[in-house]
Amino acid sequence: MPRLDHTIVHSTDRFASARFLADLLGAPEPKAFGPFAALKLDNGVALDYAEHVAKGEFVPTHYAFLVTEDEFDGIFARIQERGLPYWADPMHTRPQEINTLDGGRGLYLDDPDGHNMEFLTRTYSDELLASM
Repeated sequence: MPRLDHTIVHSTDRFASARFLADLLGAPEPKAFGPFAALKLDNGVALDYAEHVAKGEFVPTHYAFLVTEDEFDGIFARIQERGLPYWADPMHTRPQEINTLDGGRGLYLDDPDGHNMEFLTRTYSDELLASM
């Protein structure tokens, strides 16, 4: 079955944005790869941060990271240490809360370029998604 190898994340400062996420995840320092700051994740997928050069502004997007309970604890601690705003929902209506959907934990925060980063400990069930 095909699997995602990499995707490009638009940014205003490729290394600042890649380091922001790497720091939260406890991941290694992003590496320069051509015009990108490449952030390698444990599952082999790379997020290649590129500085946006096209006309007009880019639209922030959503990235979801499935993490273990221990990883979530570490990410959440780093978010709190930095005093970063976070939300329990993707529409940002429940500030400074986490969600417990499907018996897991999840939260959303914006990266420096406004991308909506989600960290969750359990993939949402088809039943939950159908009820939304």
